Amino acid sequence: MPHPDLLFPADPRQREIARELYAHVRDLPLISPHGHIDPRLLADDEPFPDPARLFVVPDHYLTRMLYSQGVHPDALGVPRRDGSAAAVEPREIWRTFAAHWHLFRGTPSKLWLEQTLDGVFGVTTPLTENTADEVYDAVAACLARPEFRPRALFERFNIEVLATTESPLDPLTQHAKLAADGWGDRVVSTFRPDDVVDMEFGGLTGATGTRAWRERVVRLGEITGEDTLTFTGYLAALRQRRAAFLAMGTTSSDHGHPTARTLVLPERDKQELFERGLRDEATAEDAEAFRAVMLVEFARMSVDDGMVMQLHPGSVRNHNTWLYGAYGTDVGGDIPQATDYVHGLAPLLREFGNDPRLRLVLYTLDETTFTRELAPLAGGYAALYLGAPWWFLDSPEAMRRFREAVTETAGFANTAGFVDDTRAFCSIPVRHDIARRVDAGFLARLVAEHRLSLDEAAETAADIAYHQPRRIFKVANR
Repeated sequence: MPHPDLLFPADPRQREIARELYAHVRDLPLISPHGHIDPRLLADDEPFPDPARLFVVPDHYLTRMLYSQGVHPDALGVPRRDGSAAAVEPREIWRTFAAHWHLFRGTPSKLWLEQTLDGVFGVTTPLTENTADEVYDAVAACLARPEFRPRALFERFNIEVLATTESPLDPLTQHAKLAADGWGDRVVSTFRPDDVVDMEFGGLTGATGTRAWRERVVRLGEITGEDTLTFTGYLAALRQRRAAFLAMGTTSSDHGHPTARTLVLPERDKQELFERGLRDEATAEDAEAFRAVMLVEFARMSVDDGMVMQLHPGSVRNHNTWLYGAYGTDVGGDIPQATDYVHGLAPLLREFGNDPRLRLVLYTLDETTFTRELAPLAGGYAALYLGAPWWFLDSPEAMRRFREAVTETAGFANTAGFVDDTRAFCSIPVRHDIARRVDAGFLARLVAEHRLSLDEAAETAADIAYHQPRRIFKVANR
């Protein structure tokens, strides 16, 4: 188990208060309203394969660090872009990982994995090159037991709602299976339309990118029966798929654009952008403009159908072109960039920022915007909420900086609660626990400085850990 005072303030008085506040939230159910767990994991409820494929192979936090220090992705079993993988045994992957475990000192990855090994699997042996086999065997023995299957762990983790993420092209077969098994209210999908919106999706640019995009747009039409080679039919098809997701229990959409730019154009100009994409004539500027236009269109759809809208901008995808070329997307080749929210979101906010029917949860990879842009925006528009620190910022230090930077302007109520945004199922409870500990420490300082009463701080801790994400993401009373 973690040290009782893990991540609490060093000051004795604040640490004592943090302990008390943490006790109020430690056992609250987990709300996981945005993440990338494969729904097949819970639909099929098959045992996890082995420790290497559970922890190492799919985790780009781990593989990118190892690659940065010369460990080739093939040695870690990372699947190549063509679907093949190097012939390396899981135990050898684990041994390579353990031999380089020292590289993760001071990182959240070390904290998450050590707490997961201990809290979930009861493994307290420190991971080193010499203990690699011992730790591997202990985890593997657990994975062979029924209480370590995904659904049993879901119950043990005290997860109330978990959201996965699917494309409009996804038939939602796994979610239908979950619903048939009585899990439809507990595991829901998130509508993620990037692949049918972004003409450069997957790192493809120019004619190659728009041809691939056109194929997906055609497929959208085949699924819905709409004429998606017209802009009107394309929008109708997206609305139809949103309705199908909503019928399956979805409460939110998510949009992972390179920037936060939004754009309001006359109908004729939107149609022309769309048609240039279909003709393989769209430039990079056209692709960016179309993404910006579609964010406004999706806000309009959210006003109509009530789906919460999430925006995750600011990642330069596949910056490491060699890694992308050999292994594809989501393997650690992405890099954050500066993001303009004040001017980028202005067109959307002029249209819908004061409409109580819109709920927009905004994330960032650019923490220089915490105080300058995000907190004033959330504090000034009824539709806006601030999402938790995400991806490169989902660490204890960044979580603390977030609270310090945004609270004085946006308060606590304009933040949407913790979002784990992970593919690593077994780390979900650890990530939530870390967020709750960091928030307890921040609130403890406010109490020690006589800026909040202990009762106010305890109520706030429960709000940001549980009540606010349930309400903001509309998963309450399910």
